[in-house]
Amino acid sequence: MLFLIERNLKIIRTTRAIWREATAVRASGHLIVLVPTMGCLHEGHLSLIRRARKLAGTPGKVIITVFVNKTQFGPGEDFVNYPRALKRDIALCRELGADIVFAPSDEAIYTGDHSTFVVESRLAKRMEGASRPTHFRGVTTVIAKLFNLVQPDAAVFGEKDWQQAVVIRQMTRDLNFPVRIVLAPTVRESDGLAMSSRNNNLCAVEREQATVLHAAIRAARAAVKNAPAPLSAGMLRRKLARLIDKQRLAKLDYIEFFDPTTLEPAKRVTRGTHMALAVFIGKTRLIDNGRL
Repeated sequence: MLFLIERNLKIIRTTRAIWREATAVRASGHLIVLVPTMGCLHEGHLSLIRRARKLAGTPGKVIITVFVNKTQFGPGEDFVNYPRALKRDIALCRELGADIVFAPSDEAIYTGDHSTFVVESRLAKRMEGASRPTHFRGVTTVIAKLFNLVQPDAAVFGEKDWQQAVVIRQMTRDLNFPVRIVLAPTVRESDGLAMSSRNNNLCAVEREQATVLHAAIRAARAAVKNAPAPLSAGMLRRKLARLIDKQRLAKLDYIEFFDPTTLEPAKRVTRGTHMALAVFIGKTRLIDNGRL
């Protein structure tokens, strides 16, 4: 089915249909606020939808995309096993007052002869870009496609993917998209674990040990707060690596300290420095970040 209306929520599956719908909304003079997601929605996503609803106002339209974007997954990553729950996602979007769910197929976004990608060549090279070399190429390509199709006035992203947000903001400026990029705070479980769809892949023991990511951020904040002078990034990184290594199922990918706007690495860590890390918990790779 290409277009369906369920109790005031439109569910659209094709690029032509979403473009027509967005064009009609813009012609009416109403705002469009986009929330791009890969589905399997959790409270973090729901906070983005609530923010979008406030930004759009009563006459404006909130469009949620649910699309597991294959081009941001590298070889051997978890594209096939990424959790999917479209029926539940649609119900949650309806409950929160979204107007449209755009849930295209892979073929709708990437035709068989697709060969064009959008590449941000500076900010995307470090951290996630170093560990996952083709990841941001996939992210910027699909977001550029969504901006073209949906024509939003604003798009809401979560601070949990800090580097991604900075890269998307740069791409938006560089390509002159007339889209306001809005960031919403990371939503956490009661024990500090950042909410993520990938948390669904953790067994009970892995879920318990996954809290080490937030514990590392808290430990870094405490170290910076108590230090009489800026700390060596290398020294602090080694200290936090030892903390993570105490968890039997945890394997550190990276810990980085950097300027939150430029992503330039920080050799000395002080208040206001940003920290990001990636850790494998069993086979599941989790990320987190925070300002120190």
